[in-house]
Amino acid sequence: MEATGGCDFRHPVTYCTNIHPGETLDEVRRGLAAQATRVRAALSPEAPFPLGLRLSGRASLELATGDAAARFGAWLAANGFSVPTINAFPYGRFHHAPVKEAVYLPDWRDPERLAYTVRLARVLAGWLPEGGTGSLSTVPVGFRRGFPEADLPAALANMRLALEALRTIFRDTGRRLRLAVEPEPGCLVETTPQFVALCDRLDPDGEYRAHLGICYDCCHQALQYEDPRRSLARLASAGLTVAHVQVSSALHLEGGDLARLSRFVEPVYLHQAVARLHDGRLVRFDDLQLALSARLSDVESWRVHFHLPVFLRELPDCGTTQPFLKAILPLFSADALLEVETYTWSVLPDDLRTTDVADSICREIRWVRQARQAGLDVAGTPY
Repeated sequence: MEATGGCDFRHPVTYCTNIHPGETLDEVRRGLAAQATRVRAALSPEAPFPLGLRLSGRASLELATGDAAARFGAWLAANGFSVPTINAFPYGRFHHAPVKEAVYLPDWRDPERLAYTVRLARVLAGWLPEGGTGSLSTVPVGFRRGFPEADLPAALANMRLALEALRTIFRDTGRRLRLAVEPEPGCLVETTPQFVALCDRLDPDGEYRAHLGICYDCCHQALQYEDPRRSLARLASAGLTVAHVQVSSALHLEGGDLARLSRFVEPVYLHQAVARLHDGRLVRFDDLQLALSARLSDVESWRVHFHLPVFLRELPDCGTTQPFLKAILPLFSADALLEVETYTWSVLPDDLRTTDVADSICREIRWVRQARQAGLDVAGTPY
């Protein structure tokens, strides 16, 4: 799927276009024309470049009208893009306005989450080649605060209907799609064991496993202080598929002086924070501002959900979870789609934006390629 720099075609590396503002189909197209075409020209001038395409609820409705999906698919192909995965997580506006916990709405209790997912599944199936596979990342059921246990059966029922729709698409078209649940801090599913438990409850008989998988966001699992090899081994032992990987990095701070990260407080996105105490316990906060006011003691280290360019190992204020990436990238299967996801570009401190967005994306993708290959030279068998 890629074509330059000695790239191994079995290891596709792309990026998620949620870094580009755009809610309508025309806004998405203009963002791709301005930025993604530059990335493709730099990294894959002779072959189609795979995009992790973010499409909003509004764009999904536009694509469901007339021949809009076919026309947009033709535009993508004419500009040298393929689409193996769609980010079907953020439904509403995602840039330049407060998002915070609204990013999880509508959650899986709401029939509109189901309808949105199925609309995009049909679009993606139409864009995939014959016999192709694809994935749609989605909300991990919902945000924990304000989601009572009594609401869970309705949410799971909607998720099963989505899985049934994917199975029907496969029967009708031969294109296999996976609903890629993305564990996220503060949600009903945060950790790898919680994802396994969700799948056991969602699909106890395994009838939908061919259409169910995890969107493995490396920032999110690093935030839980998970061990990379144990995390992937747990998925493998449960027979669960990594539908695609979001390659992302978080803030990491040794010691308890969280005030050093106060410049990362901003009004648009949630930046969940996790403290690891000296006894190994984890204390979680739904946003960085809440953690700053908590004044915890006995903290060994902090990790904060703030997606950073993955090539950054150290910042002036702290470190990053880049070591987690270096450890886990070689462990993914050879055909795993690796998708850089640094959607926070517009809210990064100015000193961390030392180039423009397209150049930064290219640098991230090159870093991922190199880090994976370097790790493969010394790692054991991938999962």
